[in-house]
Amino acid sequence: MIDAHAHLEFLKGNLGELVEECRRELRAIVDSITEYRKTHVWKSWTLLEPYFGFVFPTLGYHPNEARRGNWEKVRRVEAFIREHASRIYAVGEIGLDYFHARSERERENQRTIFRHFLELALELNLPVVIHAREAEEETFELVQRYGVRAYFHSYTGDHELAREIVENGHYIGISTGIAFIPQIREVVRTVEVERILIETDAPYMSPFKGVRNRPTFVKVAAKAVAELKGLETKEVERVTERNAIEFFSLPL
Repeated sequence: MIDAHAHLEFLKGNLGELVEECRRELRAIVDSITEYRKTHVWKSWTLLEPYFGFVFPTLGYHPNEARRGNWEKVRRVEAFIREHASRIYAVGEIGLDYFHARSERERENQRTIFRHFLELALELNLPVVIHAREAEEETFELVQRYGVRAYFHSYTGDHELAREIVENGHYIGISTGIAFIPQIREVVRTVEVERILIETDAPYMSPFKGVRNRPTFVKVAAKAVAELKGLETKEVERVTERNAIEFFSLPL
């Protein structure tokens, strides 16, 4: 099984032990190495590079950082992505987050920087990992306008929009938040398993109260999807693993 979206760099402690634990239960982890506040992509890359081959990196610029409109940092991250373009599997996470960006100035900063990285993904011929919160429809419209292949990670938006997203060839990310967010369960009822990727978004979206999320908990999401779809958990694991390999072009 593959955890299609995690942030191992945020899981402090003995990273080596955590990765070995994950190796015993998972086939791979896609880590979204994303610029956000003081979590710089170049530092995260150095931390995770020893585990590449089991950990497959993407590189992006979080919309909650983009709302600040720091173009000096944007250019530095862009340069880092270009430098490592042959070793990454998508540009992301990038997108729009209007839950945190309240002012029009912050939202326009997000839009401008999002478009900038969509253009970069097109130039590099890479898919994108999308973060969209309270801006799902506008995010989808921009994805369509630029013609990129997209993975809407940890999707919590409208289930009807989810249907439109997958009908246009994109994938929806079902996180371990399915354990406590009813909207995610509604999305699962709407979208076929063939257009779903399973993820933890670790250390966030933990299915267990008071416990930080970890990639091995991805099986909780697979089990919940299987129950909602009337399928065997192993079948959901098999199909969603295949989906992740296809979307990210993982060499597995």
